[in-house]
Amino acid sequence: MTDYIPPFPPRPAAQLSALQVIRRARRNFLEIFGERAFDFQLSVTQLLRRRIVICNHPELVQYAFSTKNASFERKSPQMRHALEPVAGDGLIISDGTTWRSRRKVVAPIIHVSRMRDFAPVMARTAVETRERWTSLSPGTELDMLGEMAELTAEIITRTVFGSELGPADAREVAEGFSDYQRAVGRMDVLSLMGVPDWFPRPHSLRVKRATRRIHAVLDRIIDGLVARGTAQNGSIVGRLLEARDEETGRPLSREAIRNEAAVMFLAGHETTANTLSFVWFLLSQAPEVEARLHAEIDSVLGGREPALADLPKLAWTRAVLEETLRLYPSIPLLARETLEEETIRERRVPKGSIVMVVPWLLHRHRQLWTDPDHFKPERFLPGSGEPVSKFAYIPFSIGPRICAGMSFGVTEAMLCIAVLAQRLRFRLKAGHVVEPVCRLTLRPGDHLPMHVEQREALVPAEPPPEAPAACPHIHG
Repeated sequence: MTDYIPPFPPRPAAQLSALQVIRRARRNFLEIFGERAFDFQLSVTQLLRRRIVICNHPELVQYAFSTKNASFERKSPQMRHALEPVAGDGLIISDGTTWRSRRKVVAPIIHVSRMRDFAPVMARTAVETRERWTSLSPGTELDMLGEMAELTAEIITRTVFGSELGPADAREVAEGFSDYQRAVGRMDVLSLMGVPDWFPRPHSLRVKRATRRIHAVLDRIIDGLVARGTAQNGSIVGRLLEARDEETGRPLSREAIRNEAAVMFLAGHETTANTLSFVWFLLSQAPEVEARLHAEIDSVLGGREPALADLPKLAWTRAVLEETLRLYPSIPLLARETLEEETIRERRVPKGSIVMVVPWLLHRHRQLWTDPDHFKPERFLPGSGEPVSKFAYIPFSIGPRICAGMSFGVTEAMLCIAVLAQRLRFRLKAGHVVEPVCRLTLRPGDHLPMHVEQREALVPAEPPPEAPAACPHIHG
């Protein structure tokens, strides 16, 4: 449908030295991958004192992240040390007994069955943003990355914290997480040199200040919920306070609750904001795709606000989202530390090796995708034949450690797209160059200036029936 090739970082033609890899990774992880990386299936190299193994084929992804998950379940030292100050032992970086017991408590709270409670809040929050923007003068410039961060922060605030967070605290948490992302270390060179985990990793004063800001707000919220009781509070934090371990019957500790709340905010706020920003950018560069999206939204919704029951009917909207996540996966590099010695395709993988699955490479692999660098949402329509395997497309990871908030994130993104595109369109500021950058997450640079334009509003149709409807999944 389109021949548009979205931007990607330069791909080095020659093999990089260890020092070059470290320097480039500190600036942008995506800059370390050359042209050959989009063709190979397995790579085994040495970086300082660590064996680095990249699994870049569905069969190997399945082996590492599903079949042999017990050996490869631990997150890499880089990820653990980068997130430990703010997330503690949260699901995103814990493993072993802690991860398994915590997952049993947390996963049901944000399960797809809960979307009936969350979807109306998501849609209502997006409508408020849209109404604010419809009063702007035509062509007003917005920083779409910042605006999407504000929108998703408000959605997370209302769902995770219920009515317990006011504007000041919401802004404090959002700014705290933004500062944390900018300040946290990009590369754990000490781990690559073989320095053990127990050796303290230095964190900048900026990281410490951001962590204190975030924890102070979260502690106030949790203390308030405990003091007032949680029976009338439908928030995720309220449910965490009420949750009990299936085996012991014990509640989660106060620190564990704070850690999981921090993880949910970090994952649900940052990653969804980045994805939505990429959606608006891609649509602005592919008018045929955008026109079809507008036509579908108008046809399905008829001018009324979207509801959860509408999402399965928005097939093209979902395809646009899925293609955006293929080209720009929120977490483009998934790294694990080997707990036991293993063998992958007859190659020895010693204990302590770093085993990577890199969605940035896998999603653009030339043996798996047609025109892998092109923006073609039609590849995700039924019957297209792509992806060739559920292990070839993993924007939310896969296997036992698949993102527990996948349904939440997909529902949130779908509703935001439907609400905003129903009345508005966005155009990239002339002369602005989008440069995808990956540090902890993949972002379209530090800002995304776009002009907002109005679309003609349709007369609202009748509301949808209240029949149960499934939430859209991406390889769920």
